[in-house]
Amino acid sequence: MISIQDLSFSYRSKELFSQLDLSLAGGGICGLLGKNGAGKTTLLKLISGLVFPKKGSIEAGNEIPLRRSSGFLQNLFFIPEEFKMPSVSPLKYMWLYAPFYPQFDPEKYESYLEKFELEPRTNLLKCSFGQRKKCLIAFGLAANCDLTLLDEPTNGLDIPSKTQLRRALASVLTKDRLFVIATHQVRNLENLINPVVILDNGKIVFNHSLEDISQNLRVETLSTLPESDEVLYSEKHIKGFKAVVENTGEFESFLDLETLFNTVIKNPGKVTTVFEKGGTHAR
Repeated sequence: MISIQDLSFSYRSKELFSQLDLSLAGGGICGLLGKNGAGKTTLLKLISGLVFPKKGSIEAGNEIPLRRSSGFLQNLFFIPEEFKMPSVSPLKYMWLYAPFYPQFDPEKYESYLEKFELEPRTNLLKCSFGQRKKCLIAFGLAANCDLTLLDEPTNGLDIPSKTQLRRALASVLTKDRLFVIATHQVRNLENLINPVVILDNGKIVFNHSLEDISQNLRVETLSTLPESDEVLYSEKHIKGFKAVVENTGEFESFLDLETLFNTVIKNPGKVTTVFEKGGTHAR
């Protein structure tokens, strides 16, 4: 679905990406994680063809994004973090823009509007930012594109709306569709994200499925930290220390995404070594 090879990109004299590689298959909700300024939004723009690489290649759904062909655009929907909406109702918005998406489903759109508690005939400019974002999300999901990019989709949403978003994403995922979500609010989407991609220092430093993660890493609660380097990451816990170590047991272990992110950012080399070994359980 997405193939990026040897990608370099700069903003004027500041280099953001250098020799970046990424491969993503369809049928998943990829979580793109990274520190502020790591380039998550820029990477989504590169995938969508809104900005062009300095070097390297990008393919998305057998298309070259920078060409912005009609076949590519009608099968891609990008929900940015910041956006502007026209002075129309959600219903009129559908009439204006649905013709650009051949697989658009009006019934699904109206169903999402209802679940998000949006009035179809209210002027969008009179709505809050969160309401306008819910309209755009509803439209994006109803467009039924093979590739949907979402930049911080939960920003501006209240708790019930975040729940509805999770349910909606889970309901529309198929083996042919790919969702890429750039976010730092991993707890809001933790049960949906798979695979996990982490961006740091201009490179993809982690790209693994939840199954791989659970087979190779585990969390332990320790009263004291050992002096050896077997602990990949630790943080103070009410009962001692919460520590991430290699999973050498026979059972899979759950690791929340926030702890996983901190582990990878602190110890990318050691984490890579653990996954290259495969772990006793994975073998």
